[in-house]
Amino acid sequence: MTEESNSNQSADILNLRPEDLDELLTRAAERGAERALACLGLENGHAARDIRDLRGLIDAWREARRTVWQTTVKVLTTGVLAALLVGIAIKLRLMGGAQ
Repeated sequence: MTEESNSNQSADILNLRPEDLDELLTRAAERGAERALACLGLENGHAARDIRDLRGLIDAWREARRTVWQTTVKVLTTGVLAALLVGIAIKLRLMGGAQ
């Protein structure tokens, strides 16, 4: 190609109508998105379902962590209260409260 034909092609590309430019950009964005999904292994058409499943798993993990903490706090609280009750019962028996 000559330099003149290269400059003519550049001028044609720069003189795109807004509609054509929008369509060109849309196609480029779609191709880029398809490539990104393919790189992640989500190109088989089930990407939306896979992402929903992953979000569900993450939500379940967070709920399980929260439940573990709540259960731990409840067990510790119950243990402390039981120890206090046992201590009170022993103290009352030693002081002759239950004769």
